[in-house]
Amino acid sequence: MQIIRPTGRFVWGRRQRGRSSGMTASTDMPDFAGQARRADQEDVESAQERRNRNWTDILQELRVAQTGVQLLTAFLLALPFQNRFASLTTGQEWLYLAVVLLSILATGLLIMPVSLHRALFRKQEKETLVQVANRLAQVGLAILALAISGVVLLIFDVTKGRTTAAVAASATLVALAVLWAAIPALITRSALTED
Repeated sequence: MQIIRPTGRFVWGRRQRGRSSGMTASTDMPDFAGQARRADQEDVESAQERRNRNWTDILQELRVAQTGVQLLTAFLLALPFQNRFASLTTGQEWLYLAVVLLSILATGLLIMPVSLHRALFRKQEKETLVQVANRLAQVGLAILALAISGVVLLIFDVTKGRTTAAVAASATLVALAVLWAAIPALITRSALTED
């Protein structure tokens, strides 16, 4: 099978010609971080514009995460009203309660930037707001990963047993850690080494 590679690169919607194909030489993967960095260098923006863009970006990311965590929390809060809930063991009930608390904590962390924005509104603290919201999003996603893994543990424990549950929950946690932390860290490191 032949792979067709682009001859130019796309940067923020416009095609650019040049020797770079937009692919990294070492992995033949698209160099999205490098493209974004080059686009940022080409598009000069003021500090205020950058802060506003960063805040808008964080809000968009939080909207995606909030939808997921709110659906998970709603699912968890509805579980005790199901007929099969009464058949849970004491250990499974404690696991359920721990997962509910993790989900609610993740919800709070991912929604907190809105409250922080209200507190700092018109106080010229957008840089602080962006930094704190970024940290809250990172911690909120980590807690959400634990909550999702806990749900997998509970579901597999009820349906297939403890051993299968432990394997499934561990695999889920590792997959989320790779998708949400390791891959972004590698892309960031790649972007920094190209500078």
